[in-house]
Amino acid sequence: MIHTDDGRQRAMIERVWPEIDAGLYPIKRTVGETVRVEADIFGDGHDQISSVLLYRHVSSDSWDEILMQPLGNDRWVGEFPVTEMGRYQYTLKAWVDHFKSWQRDLRKRVDADQDIRVDLVIGTDLVERSIQVATGDVASKLKSSADLIRNGDDLAVQEALSPDLGHLMERFGERPFPTLYDRELEVMVDRERARFSAWYEMFPRSCSADPDRHGTFKDCEARLPYIAEMGFNIVYLPPIHPIGQAFRKGKNNSVTAEPDDLGSPWGIGSAEGGHKAIHPQLGTLEDFRSLVAAAQGHGMEIALDIAFQCSPDHPYVQEHPEWFRARPDGTIQYAENPPKKYQDIYPINFESDNWQGLWEELKSVIQYWIDQGVKVFRVDNPHTKSFRFWAWCIDSLKQDHPDLIFLSEAFTRPKVMKVLAKLGFTQSYTYFTWRNHKWDLMEYFTELTQTEMREYYRPNPWPNTPDILHEFLQTGGRSAFILRFILATTLGASYGIYGPAFELCVHEPVRQGSEEYLNSEKYQRRVWDLNAPHSLSHLIAQINRIRRENPALQSDWSLMFHPTDTAQILCYSKQTPDHRNRILVVVSLDPTWTQAGWVDVQMDPLGLDGSRPYQLQDLLDGTLYTWQGGWNFVKLNPAQSPAHIFKVEQ
Repeated sequence: MIHTDDGRQRAMIERVWPEIDAGLYPIKRTVGETVRVEADIFGDGHDQISSVLLYRHVSSDSWDEILMQPLGNDRWVGEFPVTEMGRYQYTLKAWVDHFKSWQRDLRKRVDADQDIRVDLVIGTDLVERSIQVATGDVASKLKSSADLIRNGDDLAVQEALSPDLGHLMERFGERPFPTLYDRELEVMVDRERARFSAWYEMFPRSCSADPDRHGTFKDCEARLPYIAEMGFNIVYLPPIHPIGQAFRKGKNNSVTAEPDDLGSPWGIGSAEGGHKAIHPQLGTLEDFRSLVAAAQGHGMEIALDIAFQCSPDHPYVQEHPEWFRARPDGTIQYAENPPKKYQDIYPINFESDNWQGLWEELKSVIQYWIDQGVKVFRVDNPHTKSFRFWAWCIDSLKQDHPDLIFLSEAFTRPKVMKVLAKLGFTQSYTYFTWRNHKWDLMEYFTELTQTEMREYYRPNPWPNTPDILHEFLQTGGRSAFILRFILATTLGASYGIYGPAFELCVHEPVRQGSEEYLNSEKYQRRVWDLNAPHSLSHLIAQINRIRRENPALQSDWSLMFHPTDTAQILCYSKQTPDHRNRILVVVSLDPTWTQAGWVDVQMDPLGLDGSRPYQLQDLLDGTLYTWQGGWNFVKLNPAQSPAHIFKVEQ
């Protein structure tokens, strides 16, 4: 049903884009980007339509406006910039533009050599009515135009048909009976790191080089230069809280722990405290603050894991038993995914009668770590917690701290992953780890970057995590790690790796057919040889430098796949809107055998003249190539390099 405040409204506004689920959720942008808005706007009859795009930061009481431009077939477009963090609102207004209609019809009558004296009187009246609400120079200019048109001579016709007058009237003329779009849409604007980031995950307890000593925050500080040299800007730490003793897991997820077993950091809570406490062996709160400051000194940030679950020893279990689900025998229900059992973890019951108190307490956990200087959080399994809690929690925290970044670690069903992004998570994990074939990669990343998902879902692909060692990495050797890293870092503007396992190419599973690591850090500490000769650290540093130096790789929306004549070679490009920076990536998906074939570079989208040769510099080894036209030959030997990262110039 059409709702109207005045039956004389004649403009219609339909199919506004971007608009997520009828405006229920905001779209996402980062500071400095623009929002392009399109809509079908039209009216009855043959009168001309004008429309404006209205926008404002939520802190402003007034709207700014941009005149929309016609695209054809009643489709209109306008763009506005977002210059500060926080929420923006936008909506549309349209009206029948009587001056524009009059100017169009006058031109026809002049061309037909008709009598236009009455038409000039009508036009004079339209301009004079606008003078009454105009001020300053605008009013003076309109009065001068009205006087000229009133004269009725050749200069009157020239002034009446003047494009300058048309533009002036479109901006300042009467807007009779305007139609205002029936909803105010929203944009969540984040800082640049929400769009372009490189995450490095490490376990603090494994940062000690001494095999007999538990790692500390001071050891983490000592490792920061190594991570910074590789080019990462976010250092993500798994939970740093006290670990429970009850049902503690042993090495390799053994259900029986030995006396010296450390347990899983995700089994949070003990007599030493819960989610606002620090594991005593890691150090003090002052040590942690020192680590946060040291990371900032290297141009990096510390990200913490938010895992809202408890060990049986967590203080919440005694203080708030109503926050957990009790079984008929009086025991608390532990986590399980039959046949797997996680006796060391109690899930939180979001259907608790005391849900308001639960929400406030969980929010206070995040606020506590914000107060310690943390602005980036990776949230563990958010899909197993209340959607409405996340919407409320993230929104309320970001009202006071708009620079917060929340990464959703949800490997679950597509619709669930999508709604978490819509509800407020800044970035999201992806299915990249399991996309290892050409068709899978093309289909998935096209969905992420070229459909409505790109408006709200910022992908963060990880080739490995502490939970996931894909078979491709188990069997593909060092070149498998290289090609998967190149894919993650060039397909995604943001990405992450779990190190040092990744750069050291750790590939042994706990058993055949499992994606769990042998001797996983989730259950024990490891000592890593960061100087191992097979380490990928230098290549990682090189590719992160390439990402920093090439703006085309710092966003996702320009991603375009180019045809190849083999299923083992993937080719794609990214570019800046002005074509000044163009990157073409060619990757062999075979980590074992040399692959050769033809790629068909799509010239027009890259702004290339197909009649002229163009130059490609491989940013990995500096080699220069000259190509002509679309189809060109490539050959990739994984023993040397499984990929080219070309910078394209013409």
